[in-house]
Amino acid sequence: MNSSAPTAASAATPGDSLETRIRRKLTRQHFMHLIGADLTRIEPGRIEAEVMLQQQHQQHTGFAHGGLVATMADLVAGFAAVTLVPDGTGVVTVELKTSYLHPGVGQKLRAVGWVLKAGRRLHFCESEVWCDDKLIAKASATMAVVEPQG
Repeated sequence: MNSSAPTAASAATPGDSLETRIRRKLTRQHFMHLIGADLTRIEPGRIEAEVMLQQQHQQHTGFAHGGLVATMADLVAGFAAVTLVPDGTGVVTVELKTSYLHPGVGQKLRAVGWVLKAGRRLHFCESEVWCDDKLIAKASATMAVVEPQG
């Protein structure tokens, strides 16, 4: 997860809602778009995202690829942290530990991420990844706060 300062075209306007601010940052999340993920819930310190599973998301036995599952866990943990930093400030993942509980077999992955503790330099986050109605992975992540350059 990487979120940098806004470009001139995506600069904040005073009074932007949290959802507007986060959705503006999504335009630069190219890998998220490549896998077909979308944020479905945005709240301070909490994010949810979904991806409809397709053939390109599968590993050799037909399960959702572990890299996709970890990406979804990272995505929601990182954006949960982003909701708690000032606009123009970003976060990057410095540690991600993912535990796979069950294979991802189904139609849709849903990931839920939240901030356990927000600090000045580090945010400690957790996330869960569900395949349809089954919990398939849990993750813990440490996000570093990246101050604007310049």
